[in-house]
Amino acid sequence: MAVEPILQSTLTCPHCGHQANETMPTDACQFFYDCKGCGELLRPKAGDCCVFCSYGSVPCPPIQQQKPCCESGR
Repeated sequence: MAVEPILQSTLTCPHCGHQANETMPTDACQFFYDCKGCGELLRPKAGDCCVFCSYGSVPCPPIQQQKPCCESGR
């Protein structure tokens, strides 16, 4: 039986430290995120598939389920 992925993640801005609880999409990667604290546009770190894998408290659903995620091939 497959385990359902966690869909809530807390994003932490690397620029200002602002934290926001967000719901992760299950059908697409989120490449960009506008920080609600400083307005900085966050992008994934090199080697990560999305902003949740880079700055979230929980990685994106495909990564949680050990499946390939978008174009990263992870």
